[in-house]
Amino acid sequence: MKIATYNVENLFDLKYSGHEYEEYVPNTSWRWNSDTYRIKLKNIAKVIVDMDPDIIALQEIESLQALKDLKAQIQRDGLYLPHYAIASAKDTSVKVALLSKYPLRTQELRVTASYKYRNILEAKVQLGNEKLYLFVNHWKAKSGPESRRIVSAKILKQRLTALGDVNYILLGDFNSDYRENETFVRKRKFNDTDGITGINHILKTVDHNEAVTLQDLKGCQHCAYNLWYELPQENRWSHKYRGRGEGLDSIIISPRLVNGKGLEYKERSFKKFDAPYLFKKKKIYRWQRSRKYPKHHTGKGYSDHLPIYATFSY
Repeated sequence: MKIATYNVENLFDLKYSGHEYEEYVPNTSWRWNSDTYRIKLKNIAKVIVDMDPDIIALQEIESLQALKDLKAQIQRDGLYLPHYAIASAKDTSVKVALLSKYPLRTQELRVTASYKYRNILEAKVQLGNEKLYLFVNHWKAKSGPESRRIVSAKILKQRLTALGDVNYILLGDFNSDYRENETFVRKRKFNDTDGITGINHILKTVDHNEAVTLQDLKGCQHCAYNLWYELPQENRWSHKYRGRGEGLDSIIISPRLVNGKGLEYKERSFKKFDAPYLFKKKKIYRWQRSRKYPKHHTGKGYSDHLPIYATFSY
């Protein structure tokens, strides 16, 4: 079973709701219209079909309609993911979602009442005698300090504590590097939490300020393991900011997934999907907008993130 996550970079539908970013208001000089929308759907669908996941978490989906349109395009291209869910209880501009070959039972974890925070999507999947809990995240951007991401981390951790010893996978765009505790401490703009980070300290991917290894996870019930450590350090990125790679997207697993019983993470199966067509001039070939006025969507490119995936057996 292959499980993936992909920030698709602003998949907006063609219905005006009033929550759109300016450049995605349909049928304006920005040229977000049926032609560019269709191209965007086809391009994102190609990435997903080529990756061939059984379950994929998605970030930056505007609406249920956009999710259904993407699902339909994926099916036309040969991949059948019949089950779907989106965190739509709050009218944020973009939301998190899931597409799956397996039935999903879902609920949303509310991250404050503010529209500034996106809800977390929780899904339970029954796999034979095993239950798997998935949590799809899209935390606050790095335009703000770490305290804002800790808000989401604490809500998620509360739910994990309530569930106890279960198979869980945390995935999505955490807007945090897998080793955020090492990279942000020198940045006064971000470090307003005395060195504490959501992804590392709250979710327990570090223990005594040391990164949890796969071997550590087998003997540490309160820990979690970030699969980025399965790759060589120079490959641990899915997004680039000013030319520097960052592992903002993560797949994080629970101790139960490495206990040798039932549902199991397949060691060394974690990969970054980096097909050549996702790059142009050695840069991630993100969705393109013209630099000349009037600015508009050019109908080229994919996303500013690369997808990541891992394999599990049961």
